[in-house]
Amino acid sequence: MGHDNSVSKSRRQFLGSLGCAGLGVTSLLSGITNLGLMNAAAAANMPTFAASNTIPYKALVCFSFSGGNDSFNMLVPRGSSEYNEYASVRSNQALPQSSLLPITPITSDGKQYGLHPFLNNVKNLFDTGNAAFVANVGALVHPTTLSDVYNMIDLPLGLGSHSDQFTHWQTSYPQERVNVGWGGRLAEMLSSANTSANISMNISLSGTNVFQNGNTSTAYAIQPEGNGSVLINGYNQNDFFNVVKRQTLDNLLDINYQNILKQGYADIVTDSKAHALEFNSAIASVGAFGTSFGADNISQSLQMVAKTIAAQSTLGMDRQVFYVNMEGFDNHDEVLVNHGALMQQFDTAIASFWSALGELGLQQQVTLFTTSEFGRTLTSNGNGTDHGWGGNCLVLGGAVQGQDIYGQYPDLYLNSPIDTGDGVLIPSTSCDEYFAELALWFAENGTSTLSATQLTDILPNIGNFWSPSPGAMPLGFMA
Repeated sequence: MGHDNSVSKSRRQFLGSLGCAGLGVTSLLSGITNLGLMNAAAAANMPTFAASNTIPYKALVCFSFSGGNDSFNMLVPRGSSEYNEYASVRSNQALPQSSLLPITPITSDGKQYGLHPFLNNVKNLFDTGNAAFVANVGALVHPTTLSDVYNMIDLPLGLGSHSDQFTHWQTSYPQERVNVGWGGRLAEMLSSANTSANISMNISLSGTNVFQNGNTSTAYAIQPEGNGSVLINGYNQNDFFNVVKRQTLDNLLDINYQNILKQGYADIVTDSKAHALEFNSAIASVGAFGTSFGADNISQSLQMVAKTIAAQSTLGMDRQVFYVNMEGFDNHDEVLVNHGALMQQFDTAIASFWSALGELGLQQQVTLFTTSEFGRTLTSNGNGTDHGWGGNCLVLGGAVQGQDIYGQYPDLYLNSPIDTGDGVLIPSTSCDEYFAELALWFAENGTSTLSATQLTDILPNIGNFWSPSPGAMPLGFMA
């Protein structure tokens, strides 16, 4: 008969496994608000929703290109004159004109456009009307001119700084360094849409983030592996050692402590364990997709997003916001090689995600949108590109008014009216306009959406760029 070596573990190992490292407490708990939801103050500002069974399910997926996506090599001018302008300024970072995948936007600005040669699936999604681009987007306090830049008038803090610009995109409040994101404010505003208070509306595949951090809540962080939830190590395993560990932990949690801090901590662990097990069970009940996903982290993360969407009814969710962060875009060297590999990985993962949504019959109800802290310089630094400002974003979903480019795609020549130097372009569309459209679609429930006051609570600067009015959208890319 085989012998279970776990019984020979030392007392120190056993006790150590019950400590923070063994429990995975940092990941499991990530604060009291990790699985808790919203307070009464936020609830007072909620729009009125219909009964739960009549609210159409909707999800937003924020897909972040971390490091600064060189997005003028993602969406590229292709016609002869505009391509020559592009090739001249981009120098050795220009993609060959013959390699570009041609697209034809419904609304013409007189230019021809193409996509990065590795975005074959994105091209198909664009051509079939399920994807669109928003051009030259960035963090702004108000519409900004070169004169404003030269005179330092109301500019976003830390222009060119990774940490600052990354945060500004997540908060949409670039005049200050704050830690409450617009996704967190949106979730707190709409928390009444979900019937369950156990799992946060905001779910992250990339750990704690500012975008989903609210005034009294934060995201529920899950992982791409297994059934997503971060469980106590070995909690579901039935070997001798883990059974004893589980029983010991449960016994400790069942004690009524006189010390209020000890009791509070025990209650938090108990609730977090129960909710993690609830999430784990819901994902475990989801059948396998016919769609295959790649083995890379981004593909697996989007597969877990799709599984969580599939489990939305079990979890009591009518609204969900997801966050996925893809790293590797700070390419000061080897842009063409590195960026190309990232575009290919993104393109493959997006195609699988879209196919899985089709299996679920939920393509119309899910919108994925990309962000990045900034675009990159149009000019080459010799072997790469440096930190820029405005850049291009992709929006994907059945509710997207696709096959079009929204906003104003800029002329790509040096010393233009929006060039602050080296091809660092002032955004012509603000993050606020981009995000407001997504928020209004997400909140719309068939009878109402966010009021102007509520939208301003979520995006404080929106009034600097657009005046909300019933039935209107700032850019028009959402149906």
